Amino acid sequence: MKTINDKLVNIQGRLKAPKNQRNSFGNYNYRSCEDILEAVKPLLQEFNLSLTLDDETKEAASIPYIEATATLSDGKDSIARKAQAGINPNKKGMDIAQSFGASSSYARKYALNGLFLIDDNKDADATNDHKSDSGNSKAWLNKGTPQFNNAKKAIKSGQYTINNIRDKYNVSKEVAELLQS
Repeated sequence: MKTINDKLVNIQGRLKAPKNQRNSFGNYNYRSCEDILEAVKPLLQEFNLSLTLDDETKEAASIPYIEATATLSDGKDSIARKAQAGINPNKKGMDIAQSFGASSSYARKYALNGLFLIDDNKDADATNDHKSDSGNSKAWLNKGTPQFNNAKKAIKSGQYTINNIRDKYNVSKEVAELLQS
């Protein structure tokens, strides 16, 4: 009988969790917590292991955050990894439950990444320097363009703020006002 560590090493070597989700505003692919769970379930069954995810709300320097723990168990032994994600209870377009849920999902995803050695180095979150391809300056965001329309939708939904948009584009005062109207 293999140890839980042997089983985990086998899962880490075989697990494929492709980035099947698309962020059209940021123009990148990503994987969600749910994508990882769907990919790992058959392997858990094959090796007779269980996986549990637990969240704990904590606070540091008056900033609330979720600490998620992903625990792999064979019924006798277990291996766990933790990850944290901040909570913004005032996020535009989200009620408090949605804000906590989004942070929980994010923290769980990174706890699973740590447990199963899923590398997100090539994610836009990790590599995006928020500059244009020239590397020297950002492009201007112009009203009426598809980028403008996507930015406006992202701000309206609460997914992004005007500052997030300014990280990626130069934004005139007029365009900023139009985005937030």
